[in-house]
Amino acid sequence: MKTPVFKVIKPGIQTTVQDLGRYGYQQFGVSPAGAMDAYAMQIANLLVGNKLAEAVLEASFIGPAMEALSDLVISICGGDFSPTVDGQAVQLWKSFLIKKGQVVSVGQCKHGARTYIAIAGGIDVPAVLNSKSTFLNGSFGGHEGRALKKGDRLSGFPEIRKPSKSIHPNLIPDYKRQLQIRVILGPHHHLFTEQSLEQFLTAEYRVSPQSNRMGYQLNGPKLQHTNGPDIISDPIPLGGIQVPASGQPIILMTDHQTTGGYTRIGTVISMDISKLAQAVPDTIIQFSEVTLEEAHRLYLERQSLLKRLTLAAT
Repeated sequence: MKTPVFKVIKPGIQTTVQDLGRYGYQQFGVSPAGAMDAYAMQIANLLVGNKLAEAVLEASFIGPAMEALSDLVISICGGDFSPTVDGQAVQLWKSFLIKKGQVVSVGQCKHGARTYIAIAGGIDVPAVLNSKSTFLNGSFGGHEGRALKKGDRLSGFPEIRKPSKSIHPNLIPDYKRQLQIRVILGPHHHLFTEQSLEQFLTAEYRVSPQSNRMGYQLNGPKLQHTNGPDIISDPIPLGGIQVPASGQPIILMTDHQTTGGYTRIGTVISMDISKLAQAVPDTIIQFSEVTLEEAHRLYLERQSLLKRLTLAAT
């Protein structure tokens, strides 16, 4: 039965409802959206007994403070935002029970950039094109197509499932300020000079403050095109790395546009998108090349891990 679950006291910088994204509509100009860090989001759901794709709250940089309107089992996974319940610290990557009237506060990020709050039973928002994800640039999905505001009330289907579930510490990421990001070169790497290709795979780049859910702008050595940056617009994948006339790479993230007319030097592999999602401004990025076969292997290993964890939790 639908029941009130949270009243927003403080909304944080950008707290939105997200699931695994809205797929199958990019051909119509609809961005996938979805959780930036799909790994943390899915583990949060697993710990409270939800399906992995259930919608959660994604908080960025500074999280919300919310009053529980019912007894709830929740988990908080991802970046360390020093979460508390009624002022008492609570453990990340573990499910726990909160009582009606208690206040969950998710503060400022200490490590990482985004954290995820899952509620046992899920969040009740309308599915738009088969997804509950908020697409901020399109003002649809999630809670009224926007980030949460003070006074908002969220509903859900709370279930008091067994709390205190956790995962092995080895499965908890260590969010660092220097990242090795694996890429598959192409489809337009032949439109860059040989020197630029070598530079792309050896130089350091830094995440710019002008980065968001749509894309991460990087600052570093300028990449040179052989014949200008423009191409005939083509579809853009998550993790595609555009290089406009400035020569500075832009990594396209979950709210990316559906097509683009700039050369793409490479694509970040799926496994490393979650690492990028936790990068704060000035994080150092170094790229390395992997094959398509290696990217497939790593992806299948992650999916196998999530399946094993789900079976172990049931």
